[in-house]
Amino acid sequence: MTGRIRRDGDVFGRLIRDFHAGIPCREIIERDDGLIDVSSGPAAYFTEYADWPEEERRAVDLARGRVLDIGCGAGRHALYLQGRGLDVVGIDASPLAVETCRERGLRDARVLGITRVGPGLGRFDTILMMGSNFGLFGSRTRARWLLGRFRSITSEDAVVIAESADPYRTTRPAHLAYHERNLARGRMPGQLRIRVRHGAFIGEWFDYLKVSREEMTEIVEGTGWRVTEFLPRTGVVYAGILEKAARILSVRRSRSEEVDLHEG
Repeated sequence: MTGRIRRDGDVFGRLIRDFHAGIPCREIIERDDGLIDVSSGPAAYFTEYADWPEEERRAVDLARGRVLDIGCGAGRHALYLQGRGLDVVGIDASPLAVETCRERGLRDARVLGITRVGPGLGRFDTILMMGSNFGLFGSRTRARWLLGRFRSITSEDAVVIAESADPYRTTRPAHLAYHERNLARGRMPGQLRIRVRHGAFIGEWFDYLKVSREEMTEIVEGTGWRVTEFLPRTGVVYAGILEKAARILSVRRSRSEEVDLHEG
């Protein structure tokens, strides 16, 4: 869901709003090969910091300065960081999700899809893509294009904190067959074509990208960013910590000069 969604087609937002209103509901995910599954949401979109896995807390706590939370959903990460005193802008393509964020107290929540991120938002020190929102890139090509754009709206020591789920950590025949189907069509194995269903509502199809740690490293290489750490190092869901490549080279050069100075 990268473009702005019309209010009457905002199925994800309806799900968020209904759950926020206390209406029992489930998020159904339909894949373009016919597979239908139930996600862990919508309760997951409202969890508090104390209930997050330790590695998720570690990743989010790396945020600093002015923060852009892409795909903010119900605002759980943005609200936590705002509570820490950080200046947070939350964006989501879903108008109803953004309404929910505002009602829950997020001061700066805007209806905006990931492909609309640009200089008009100002400059950021952290770009947050938690909730497996590396997937919002949709494809390898668009990921590299957008990472280049992120460079232009971030400070020199900025970080991107991007969560994904390794698509290869599965033994389900339906998923393995889908990987092969994707490869045959020239797509990445973890490049999903999905839509959200909620009650009588069916959303629009969109691409969602799941990658391994090795694939994330390869995608990021040459975009002006470098993956410096994975949290955790093993497991299905993880966050990649990206720093600007020029800064990393500068730090390494400074350290090398310090060693030469001491040895001299």
